[in-house]
Amino acid sequence: MSADRETAPVRRPNATAVAAIAIPILIGAAVSVLLGVYAKTHEPMGYSVNIAGFANPQAVKAWLATVAILLAMCQLVSALAIYGKLPVDAPSWIGTAHVWTGRLAVLVSVPVAVHCLYAFGFEQYDTRVLLHSLLGCFCYGAFVAKMLLLTRKGLPGWVIPVAGGLVLAVLTGIWLTSSLWFFQHNGLTF
Repeated sequence: MSADRETAPVRRPNATAVAAIAIPILIGAAVSVLLGVYAKTHEPMGYSVNIAGFANPQAVKAWLATVAILLAMCQLVSALAIYGKLPVDAPSWIGTAHVWTGRLAVLVSVPVAVHCLYAFGFEQYDTRVLLHSLLGCFCYGAFVAKMLLLTRKGLPGWVIPVAGGLVLAVLTGIWLTSSLWFFQHNGLTF
């Protein structure tokens, strides 16, 4: 690099901006750790609530998680539309659809998470199950962090998309290590 080349000044974020991002991330991390500690230290009950019409609780979990991942995909498409990343103009209702698909995704994921926490706890008897347990705990921490970040003003434009993408990636990992595995071993069973 030549000495005569001008260098751009280094922009340092101010302490308020760093705190606006760091505090929600730390709270989300605490949620993840607390869920993991609870799941590991409580005695698994081996049972959960079942929904009429399904063969067993595992089928209920697999289908509810599938609905959650489909709703999360709707979240991705609606977010792309909101941010102007699709080749079509976003309809006026897309923001509302984005909010409600997110709410519904969380709503259908809660019985799955409760079943995992109470019936099984934190398991690690093979790599798939360990990864599923870790992702399950991390998912709700990432979700809490994203929700808290949404309440902050003046964040850099990349923060919310990264947080949403992280939640989607984790939810996808959970689905791959549970529902997909279930369907591969049991077929599309109800």
